[in-house]
Amino acid sequence: MTKTMTRFYTAAESTEVDDGYAVTLDGRTVKTPKRRAPLVVPAAPLAEAVAAEWAAQDETVDPDTMPLTALASTALDLHEHRQDLVAAIARHGETDPVCYWVPEPGTLRERQQTYWQPLLDWVALSYDARLNVTSGILPIDQPSDATKALGDAVAGLDDFRLAALSSAVAATTSLVVGLALLDRRIDADTAFETAELEATFQIEQWGQDAETEDRRTRIHGDLHAVERFRRALSGERILAG
Repeated sequence: MTKTMTRFYTAAESTEVDDGYAVTLDGRTVKTPKRRAPLVVPAAPLAEAVAAEWAAQDETVDPDTMPLTALASTALDLHEHRQDLVAAIARHGETDPVCYWVPEPGTLRERQQTYWQPLLDWVALSYDARLNVTSGILPIDQPSDATKALGDAVAGLDDFRLAALSSAVAATTSLVVGLALLDRRIDADTAFETAELEATFQIEQWGQDAETEDRRTRIHGDLHAVERFRRALSGERILAG
């Protein structure tokens, strides 16, 4: 459980500074949790959205309700861990779930064709990463040039987009889906449907327990946070919540 704290400020605002846009509480710049770096972001809409999360807190400040603050803090706290994070994200390209299709024809296979094949075609065209596909669960090797292309794409991201991609990949376990969300190829709802294709199919057959529902709700929320973060980072003003 994330630690909460009593609200200690009156006003949360965004302020333009020399190197970007700061988030302030009663005029004092928010600091990141690890490096204690000033929470300064490169786009005004993102600073406004983060400030709105702080402003929306009640008597208790709950970090679990502040996903954009968390993503911005992650980006600013990267630095010495950046290369490790890049490598960890890139490894998902070696075992991406969208490359593992069911062997039997039927509804699930048709959905995989509908949702997964367009993304495989897109990543091949956009990143020159032509991934191998198999029917079954046994691991397959991916072409080294494809995994290198994906790794280079990840390494080329700035810290803020890298933090967003990390969250998307953690939620979906798919580098292809994460990149597609980051690149505006798909939206958060489609990313969820794509990543949860098999789980949704199983739920339709057998129903859903509380633990699965909680997991899916969390994933859905994480992906929407990434989408809002990406939009604000690109200069688009977004609604709170």
